[in-house]
Amino acid sequence: MSTRTPPRLTAALSADHRDALMRHARPVDFPEGTRLFEEGAYADRFWIVRTGTATLDVRVPGRRPAVIDSVSTGELLGWSWLFEPFRWHFGAEAMTRVRADEFDAVTIRMMMDADPSFGSALGHVVGQLLAHRLFSARVRLLDLYAHHGGRL
Repeated sequence: MSTRTPPRLTAALSADHRDALMRHARPVDFPEGTRLFEEGAYADRFWIVRTGTATLDVRVPGRRPAVIDSVSTGELLGWSWLFEPFRWHFGAEAMTRVRADEFDAVTIRMMMDADPSFGSALGHVVGQLLAHRLFSARVRLLDLYAHHGGRL
């Protein structure tokens, strides 16, 4: 939806940091239509998508959630797990079957604290992703609501 390309987590990390992260991966498989998380719920995990596509959405009072971006192969799904109060800023749904590597947020935050080099590298990539997602959300919301006279 955005012309900007989101950072690829595993490509942005050094081999050592990537290996350390992937030692904590748990393979998961979500059928099409599965809600992965809800806006405002506790963010206790994140994923690297291996195959498939998930959509990110925001609640719109009186309407269905508005899709603001999508996440596909090789991309990180979720960043709210890294920042207090650890609540999802968006919702997510599997648009197609999604196979992913899942990570426990508490475990990875502890790793980041224990190894400042790893923490800095991962935090930097998640920060880039955050900037990308917010830019995409802004552009998509402008697209969705521009025809309503600018009223959100």
